Amino acid sequence: MKNAKFENCESGLKEECGVFGIYDLDGGDVSSSIYYGLSALQHRGQESCGIAVSDTNGPKGQVKFHKGMGLVQEVFRESGLQELKGNIGIGHVRYSTTGATTVENAQPLVLKYLKGSLALAHNGNLVNAMELREEMEYTGAIFHTTIDSEIIAYHIARERVHSATVEEAILKTVQKIRGAYGLVIMSPRKLIGVRDPYGLKPLCIGKRDNAWVFASESCALTSIGAEFVRDVAPGEIVTVDQSGQLRSEFMPGSVTKAHCIFEYIYFARLDSCLDGINVYESRIRAGGLLARTYPVDADLVVGVPDSGLTAAKGYSEASGIPFALAFHKNSYIGRTFIKPSQKERESSVKIKLSVLEPVVRGKRIVLVDDSIVRGTTIANIITMMKNAGAKEVHVRISSPPFLYPCYFGTDVPSNQQLIAHTHSAEEIRELIGADSLGYMPIELLQEMVGDLPICKACFDNHYPMEVPDRDISGLLE
Repeated sequence: MKNAKFENCESGLKEECGVFGIYDLDGGDVSSSIYYGLSALQHRGQESCGIAVSDTNGPKGQVKFHKGMGLVQEVFRESGLQELKGNIGIGHVRYSTTGATTVENAQPLVLKYLKGSLALAHNGNLVNAMELREEMEYTGAIFHTTIDSEIIAYHIARERVHSATVEEAILKTVQKIRGAYGLVIMSPRKLIGVRDPYGLKPLCIGKRDNAWVFASESCALTSIGAEFVRDVAPGEIVTVDQSGQLRSEFMPGSVTKAHCIFEYIYFARLDSCLDGINVYESRIRAGGLLARTYPVDADLVVGVPDSGLTAAKGYSEASGIPFALAFHKNSYIGRTFIKPSQKERESSVKIKLSVLEPVVRGKRIVLVDDSIVRGTTIANIITMMKNAGAKEVHVRISSPPFLYPCYFGTDVPSNQQLIAHTHSAEEIRELIGADSLGYMPIELLQEMVGDLPICKACFDNHYPMEVPDRDISGLLE
């Protein structure tokens, strides 16, 4: 039932990164708000996290920061937060898409330079990072990390020396970098949000009393009692300074917008709204599209926790087949990437999920999930369900087959590690042990998000910009 090509690889997508920034114009300490905001964005990255704060009424350019490996609640204790005094600050949760998993690569990045200080948190990937890094190294730059975020920070610092404002330095920098980015930047007296011109990465603005907030997702605003104001527009640079007013300018030129469709399929939290699209509703629509495209005679519809549950509910509503919870998910199991061996990583699927035998015994099941990357996880789940007495397991996937790598900060691996790149749908069905298999048709994908322009390059190879002419594994460490 298993195939050697994907048996030895860890299965499943990894999250991206999450960024958060807040400026309290009344002078209140913001570290606890950043802590709660990052906790709400924890689903976007569980490898490392960090917080950097400053006092706009204190010594100019003095930044206090702390970062470490692990979850937000593991890295930050109450006593540590009390030491991070300041009314302006930024935070970051990370899953590595470039650079090694080390504390040196944790963000925010904090620089001290001729003009003072600069702190930066970045969600995304640059496609020209290697050439920019090499260019800077030849002019004497010394890098302390292996992440492309440091390239952005260094460019801003260099340009700031010859610019009247930090915004001017950012504007010069974004004309050099190419790729996907949602940035929050803290200078001594300003908080700045920056979004790539394609809109690939999400970033929104919120307000709580006399404090302005930037966050990757609106759920982080809700977590601290802030009201959603609007999304940062693609290509927009938004500044909050001591005047308390938002100032906005746009990058020169125009490009075709391309919002990452996988935010709606998988990455974003259910209670978030991105670019006017409610994530929960988009996943309900995806399930309905699957039901209409791939109907089947079955007794129950179930979803793989957590990302498959909403699409499963949508499938149930459209098909009339009852929806049921078929798994218990152990929420207290550690992150699988820290397991020392592949065998332990594979067994962790069984530790994290257990089948509710009375629910599936003797039933024909529709099993809904968001994606199949390498195939290992879904094969294990199907085996567990059939061992628990399921008569049939019909798999429905709320995304098209992954065929191409992502260069923009989603951990879609190299072509040869994608099971759909080397196998037909029927071959995949046989390999994973499903009784039938249906993927979201790529021509229906747009219906999930209405008129919102989307990037679906990992499915159709139509990237919104020029990408490196080599395998994605050459970009990753």
